[in-house]
Order: sequence, then C-alpha cells, then structure tokens
Amino acid sequence: MNIEAYLRRINYTGRLSPDIETLRGLHQAHLMTVPFENLDIHLGRPINLDPDALFLKIVENRRGGFCYELNNLFARLLEHIGFKVTLLSARVYDADDRLGPEYDHMALLVTLKDRWLADVGFGDSSLFPLRLDDDQPQYDNRRAYRVSREDAFWYESRAIEDGAWKRDYVFTLQARRIAEYLETCNYHQTSPDSPFTQRQICTIATPTGRITLRGLPTEMKVIVTKHGVKRERVIADPAQVSALLLDQFGIAV
Repeated sequence: MNIEAYLRRINYTGRLSPDIETLRGLHQAHLMTVPFENLDIHLGRPINLDPDALFLKIVENRRGGFCYELNNLFARLLEHIGFKVTLLSARVYDADDRLGPEYDHMALLVTLKDRWLADVGFGDSSLFPLRLDDDQPQYDNRRAYRVSREDAFWYESRAIEDGAWKRDYVFTLQARRIAEYLETCNYHQTSPDSPFTQRQICTIATPTGRITLRGLPTEMKVIVTKHGVKRERVIADPAQVSALLLDQFGIAV
C-alpha cells in the first residue's frame, strides 16, 4: 500500500504511531474526506473488493464506497501502520427495527490497551472510534453514541433528536475474512430488495454536521445538517446533481 498517497487522500498530517491518538485522527479524517456512497451500483459497475481495485477507486480516483469497500481499505491502512485489526460482521436494523442477515455490514475491532470499535463505512456514524468495553455514552462533538453488551453480543446505538437511543447494528467479536462478505456484498448490489439498489446515496461529514444526497435519478433530495438543524431541497435536474457531486463530494461520474 502507498500509505503516503492514502494519507494525502484523507488530508491527514498527524502522527503515525499505533495508538489511540492516531486512530482517532485517521478515523475523523477519513469520515470528513471520503464519502459513503453507492453510485457504482446505479451505474452498473460491479463492486470489486480486491485491494488494488479499492485503492484505485477510493484513493487514486477519489471516490467513496460502502462498508465492504471503506472499512476494508481502512483496515489495511491501519495494519500497515501497525494496528491490530479484526474484521467484524454486523447485522443492521432496518427502518422497521428488523435485523438484516449476517455480514450485512462490515465493522472493525482495533485492539490497543483498550478495545475500540472503528467504523468509517456506516454513513452517519461516530467521527471517532468507540471504546468497546464502556456502556456509557460517548460523544463525537455532535451527538452521543453507546456500545452496550448483552450476553455475547454488542450493540452500537446512537442518540437521536428526541433523546431516545436508536440501535444501529448488532455484532459479535468473531474474526471474519473478506471472502465471507462476498455473498452479501453481491446481494446488496444486485437484489431489488436491497436498500442500495432502491435509491442512490452519497453522504459525508462536514465540520458543522453532514451533507447528504439521496433518492432516485429523477428526483434527488439534498439534506444539509448544520449544528443539528436539517434543511432539505429537491433537485430534479441531472446536471445539477452532477454539479453537486463534484462541488460537495469531489466526485465526477
């Protein structure tokens, strides 16, 4: 891996020791520069989890991706720096509070003196890694997150606007291999039942919140969140969508 090119891609100029300060810095930098997006699925381009293909797409072509791409490549960066990283399988809660299948999401366990849940591939996730063995609220300067344990399972939750806790996904600490995610990754890019084939999404963290573009090609919605306040508008002109992708996300497709 060309670590220098990767660090330039995420605008990271801090230390590179395998410690929590470096992990926090890399995690935040990644979420502020690399969007969570599924545009290739709607362009008919297969998702390729080969390391060289991911590096070409995300680093050299300055694109984003979804969990199997972003956390996959981020894990390799961390390993090259000297971190101990374990791939985790998570089952995601849908809008009706139903759990998805195993390998629905890829998250990362980073083991230092403490254990940390790292995740740069979930969309609206914590800017910083979350301490695993701590069920108290953890803050990323925007909202509270919590990792709680029940028996052998851990749950990642986030506080929403009314102060309630929303469970995002459930996982165990069993180590996984990339090959184990391939079937579900293929499902998410081909099945009409997958949320990733039903609509396009491109979202990235900003210094004051987040900007998100989502919807169908005929009607895309832009959602800008600043200091907890959301503003939405609809864009029906494909040329405006392309301009927004380039201006706000650095993506030319």
